[in-house]
Amino acid sequence: MRSKDKISYFYDGDVGNVYFGPNHPMKPHRLCMTHHLRPHKAYPVELAQFHSADYVEFLQRINPDTQHLFPEEMAKFKLGEDCPVFDDLFEFCQIYAGGTIDAARRLNNQLCDIAINWAGGLHHAKKCEASGFCYINDLVLGILELLKYHARVLYIDIDVHHGDGVEEAFYFTDRVMTVSFHKYGNMFFPGSGDVKEIGEREGKFYAINVPLKDGIDDTSFTRLFKTIITKVVETYQPGVIVLQCGADSLAGDRLGCFNLSIDGASLIMNWLMLNYLLLVTFELLLTGHAECVRIVKKFNLPLLVTGGGGYTKENVARCWTVETGVLLDTELANEIPDNDYIKYFAPECSLRIPSGHIENFNSKSYLGTIKMQVMENLRCIQHAPSVQMQEASSIKTNSSTRIIIVPPDFYIPDFDEDERNPDERADQHTQDKQIQRDDEYYEGDNDNDHNMEDV
Repeated sequence: MRSKDKISYFYDGDVGNVYFGPNHPMKPHRLCMTHHLRPHKAYPVELAQFHSADYVEFLQRINPDTQHLFPEEMAKFKLGEDCPVFDDLFEFCQIYAGGTIDAARRLNNQLCDIAINWAGGLHHAKKCEASGFCYINDLVLGILELLKYHARVLYIDIDVHHGDGVEEAFYFTDRVMTVSFHKYGNMFFPGSGDVKEIGEREGKFYAINVPLKDGIDDTSFTRLFKTIITKVVETYQPGVIVLQCGADSLAGDRLGCFNLSIDGASLIMNWLMLNYLLLVTFELLLTGHAECVRIVKKFNLPLLVTGGGGYTKENVARCWTVETGVLLDTELANEIPDNDYIKYFAPECSLRIPSGHIENFNSKSYLGTIKMQVMENLRCIQHAPSVQMQEASSIKTNSSTRIIIVPPDFYIPDFDEDERNPDERADQHTQDKQIQRDDEYYEGDNDNDHNMEDV
C-alpha cells in the first residue's frame, strides 16, 4: 500500500457559469458547490483525437443567435432539446475536456497517483454527435492519452445511465475494458447496456455491462460491485483505472431511480455512536456510492476520477465532496460548514444523505444471474492482453518508465507541471499524437473523416 498518495484536483470556476436553459436538468453550477489545479482549455486538435473534425468545428462556431441558420447541421450532430446550444458552449467543452486530458497526462508523467476532475465524466458523447447532455467525450480523450503509456486501461462507470459513448469508442479493442453498472430496461436512456453486449472482434468479452432495475439498495449494489470489480482487476490486470462517479445513481436524484446513499458506512456508524449500539461488525457497514470509490482506491493503481450525471445539485456536491475525502483518506464531519452555497443544503445542512425507499425490483436471483453471466464472460479471457513495450529514456522519472512504442515525432516536454502558469500551454502539447492500432476504437457508422488534424 502506498504510504501517501499524491492527489491532483482539477477545477476551473468558469465551468459552473454556463446555463443550459430553463427547466434543463443539467446544472453546471453544481460544480461550484463542490470545489486546485486549473486545467488548460483543450485545443480543437485535441478534441479531434476522437471526435470528427466537422463536429468539433461546428461546436466551435455555433451559438444561440446563429443556430437557426443551420437546421441540417443541428439535426446531423443531434443538437437540440437534450443538448441545447448555449452561450460559451465550446469553452465549456474545452474546460471539462482539458481537465480530464491534463489529469491523464499527470498520471502518465507520474506527477500524481490519483487525479480528480469532477467537471468531467460526460460519457454519452459520440464521435460525430452530442448525446445525453454530453457534447465532448472527455473520458475517451483521457483514455486515449493513458493508452500512450499503459498497455491496458480499465474504465468503470457507476452513473445510473449506461456509459454508452465510452463503450462504443473501445468496443473493438482489448486495450480498454469498460465496466458499467446502470439502470436498464423500460426505455430508460440510452437504451443500451444489456449484459449480452460484450464487445466484438478483438474487443469481445472486454465490454462488461451490469444492467440493474429500479430501487437497488446500498448492500446489493456494493456487494455486486466489489465482487465483479475485484475479479475484473484480477483477470485484466490494468495499468491504470478511470472511474466515472455519476451521482445520479444516488437516492432522490431528479432523473435517477436507485436507492443508494452517499456513504452508508458513515451514516450507520454515526447512528450507532449516538445510540451507544456498537454490536454490528464494521465490515457490514461499508456500503453506498462512496464505498465503490474506496474499493477501487484500494487496488493502489494509478486512478483518474471524474464526475458525470447528477441532477439534484445539492446531493451531487455532497457526494463528490465526500468522495474527495475518501480519495484523500480523510473522514469529513457530517455538518457542512458555512459557505457561499449553504442555503442549498438547508435546513439540516448535513453532508451525507440516507438511502432511498423506493421498491427494489432487483431480486437475489436476478442479481445472481447477472453476476454469473459476467463471471462466465471473464472466464473467456485467457490472459491479460499485451502490447509491445520499450524503455522511455526521454521521460524524467525516479525509476524506468515503460510505455507503448511511439513514433519519433512524439514528445513530452521536460517541465515541472506544479510550477507552470496554469493559463499558459506548452507548445509541444499541441503536437501530441494519438497512439493507436487501426482497430483501437470504434468510430461510428458515420466514420468517413480522415482529416482530423485539419481542425
